[in-house]
Amino acid sequence: MSNLSVVAAEPRSIRLSPKDNVVVAVDEIEKGKLAAGGIAANARVTRGHKMAVAPIAVGQPVLKFGQIIGFATEEIAPGDWVHEHNTSMGEFDRDYEFAAGAKNDEVLPVEARATFQGYRRANGKSGTRNYIGILTSVNCSASVARFMAEAVTKSGILAQYPNIDGIIPFVHGTGCGMAAKGEGFDILKRTQWGYATNPNLAGVLLVGLGCEVFQISRMKELYNIVESDTFRTMTIQDTGGTRKTIEAGVAAIKEMLPKANDVRRETISASELILALQCGGSDGYSGITANPALGAAVDLLVKHGGTGILSETPEIYGAEHLLTRRAVNREVGEKLVSRIKWWEEYAARNGGEMNNNPSPGNKAGGLTTILEKSLGAAAKGGTTNLTAVYEYAEPVTAKGFVFMDTPGYDPVSATGQVAGGANILCFTTGRGSAYGCKPTPSIKLATNTPMYQRMVEDMDINCGDILDGVTVQEKGQEIFELILRVASGEQSKSEQLGYGDNEFVPWQIGATM
Repeated sequence: MSNLSVVAAEPRSIRLSPKDNVVVAVDEIEKGKLAAGGIAANARVTRGHKMAVAPIAVGQPVLKFGQIIGFATEEIAPGDWVHEHNTSMGEFDRDYEFAAGAKNDEVLPVEARATFQGYRRANGKSGTRNYIGILTSVNCSASVARFMAEAVTKSGILAQYPNIDGIIPFVHGTGCGMAAKGEGFDILKRTQWGYATNPNLAGVLLVGLGCEVFQISRMKELYNIVESDTFRTMTIQDTGGTRKTIEAGVAAIKEMLPKANDVRRETISASELILALQCGGSDGYSGITANPALGAAVDLLVKHGGTGILSETPEIYGAEHLLTRRAVNREVGEKLVSRIKWWEEYAARNGGEMNNNPSPGNKAGGLTTILEKSLGAAAKGGTTNLTAVYEYAEPVTAKGFVFMDTPGYDPVSATGQVAGGANILCFTTGRGSAYGCKPTPSIKLATNTPMYQRMVEDMDINCGDILDGVTVQEKGQEIFELILRVASGEQSKSEQLGYGDNEFVPWQIGATM
């Protein structure tokens, strides 16, 4: 989608594929006004919403992006507003065509790749930030972790260590009242260790209560962890209570500070960037502007040897066949389909359905079904081969475009990506999501100009000007260049506002007992 087919006459509209039987309103179309193809609107069509440009019989598919986004529940005439009142979900066969579209992706030689100024870690990973993290094994140690971070920050000692970005308490609501084995435990284990080893953390203190299901000693044994001057653990019960644990924790962090500060940014290849892809508060423009523009930036990152992680499995539902065709081989494609099937079963056993998503805000912004939302969300992944599929919080080791199975809920999804190793994140939004993601900087991409102007203090880039003639490729280049600058230390808007302390939300699966 390098150049959009925007009908220039007022009010403007977009037909995204010659196959489509709807157009998207760029401007609000009043009743009786002529829009695409000289068709008069039979009712008011709000910005970002859809208008029919051909008759659609009951039970026939509604097409956008050249793909099925739903089925007519009543006769739809040219000029009708198309939304929930006359369109719904429906089952249809999808041809996965595993690896049929795989190609030889261009990757630049090492000497031609872009670079950023980052932190080279002893294990070979590369960071874009330099925080110290306080992880908690259980909710019972959350307050103590916060007290430790507050004590160190208020002491003023960080002024002596200018290369440290701050102290972050990663607190959560689980760790006990759960099974000591199985999916839920494995996810928490991977998430905790993934954060502990994320290259944006220079030091880690892991604090527990002592009697919880998620035992620190067990995690240390599983991962062969040895305590060091940048990794320490303690429990409130063994240390002697709240006050003594806070004092011990503050002392441990102060001991970490000199080594954590003893780093300098250096020139590192863009191939070391692992970019998390997120969208939240999506609207009818998301799949037209910001998402494909981010996809163009991902294509550039892959060309320079880096990695992009698409996630939010419920939000690629109905579009997964477009990804399986890009899988580098059948095994990768089938792994994605297996995660889709898991979600269908997961939703059913919990009394839900996949079309519980989109949210009310998404629908107000013009998205009618999860099929429509997914087609737009998948565009964040660009056009290169799908090289790997990971479960939640698994370490991401493959280069190129990959997928991680996560929920669609943004904080939970991004937590899995950061645990997988993401050192930078891009977040598209149409309604205006307020979000940050310490220790990984989050870049916010607005899908439309009015929201960007309203929330300019929160948004890093306006992708709404794609509707005014800027190409998707030009916007992708702008995003890629900002990714490099933020990776090199430039603060994103969410960082300037202080977001990110409360967005650590591990995925909870299973019974709370």
